[in-house]
Amino acid sequence: MPASGSERMIVKIVILFLVAMGVMAMFGKLRLPRLPGRASAKCPRCGRHRIGKGPCPCGKS
Repeated sequence: MPASGSERMIVKIVILFLVAMGVMAMFGKLRLPRLPGRASAKCPRCGRHRIGKGPCPCGKS
Protein backbone atom coordinates (compact mmCIF):
# COMPACT_ATOMS: atom_id res chain seq x y z
CA MET A 1 0.00 0.00 0.00
CA PRO A 2 1.59 3.34 -0.99
CA ALA A 3 2.17 5.99 1.64
CA SER A 4 -0.32 8.81 1.81
CA GLY A 5 0.58 12.50 1.67
CA SER A 6 0.41 12.99 5.43
CA GLU A 7 2.71 10.04 6.09
CA ARG A 8 5.27 11.43 3.65
CA MET A 9 5.06 14.82 5.36
CA ILE A 10 5.71 13.24 8.77
CA VAL A 11 8.71 11.33 7.41
CA LYS A 12 10.11 14.56 5.91
CA ILE A 13 9.66 16.40 9.20
CA VAL A 14 11.39 13.64 11.16
CA ILE A 15 14.31 13.53 8.69
CA LEU A 16 14.72 17.32 8.80
CA PHE A 17 14.64 17.22 12.61
CA LEU A 18 17.35 14.54 12.72
CA VAL A 19 19.52 16.47 10.26
CA ALA A 20 19.12 19.66 12.31
CA MET A 21 20.08 17.80 15.50
CA GLY A 22 23.15 16.36 13.76
CA VAL A 23 24.26 19.82 12.63
CA MET A 24 23.77 21.18 16.14
CA ALA A 25 25.83 18.30 17.55
CA MET A 26 28.67 19.07 15.14
CA PHE A 27 28.71 22.74 16.17
CA GLY A 28 28.51 21.74 19.83
CA LYS A 29 31.74 19.77 19.53
CA LEU A 30 33.67 22.81 18.35
CA ARG A 31 35.96 24.19 20.99
CA LEU A 32 35.82 27.92 21.52
CA PRO A 33 38.94 29.74 22.72
CA ARG A 34 39.12 30.00 26.48
CA LEU A 35 38.02 33.23 28.07
CA PRO A 36 40.65 35.10 30.14
CA GLY A 37 38.68 34.91 33.39
CA ARG A 38 38.24 31.14 33.26
CA ALA A 39 41.79 30.31 34.37
CA SER A 40 41.00 31.36 37.95
CA ALA A 41 38.12 28.89 38.22
CA LYS A 42 40.45 26.33 39.84
CA CYS A 43 42.43 26.66 43.03
CA PRO A 44 46.19 26.81 42.32
CA ARG A 45 46.97 24.81 45.50
CA CYS A 46 44.57 21.88 45.43
CA GLY A 47 43.14 22.08 41.89
CA ARG A 48 39.49 22.00 42.99
CA HIS A 49 36.94 24.15 41.22
CA ARG A 50 36.08 27.34 43.07
CA ILE A 51 32.45 28.39 43.24
CA GLY A 52 31.80 32.07 43.75
CA LYS A 53 34.31 34.81 44.47
CA GLY A 54 35.48 33.68 47.91
CA PRO A 55 38.68 31.84 48.75
CA CYS A 56 39.09 28.09 48.35
CA PRO A 57 38.24 26.01 51.45
CA CYS A 58 41.70 24.39 51.37
CA GLY A 59 43.21 27.71 52.50
CA LYS A 60 41.15 27.76 55.69
CA SER A 61 42.56 26.12 58.80
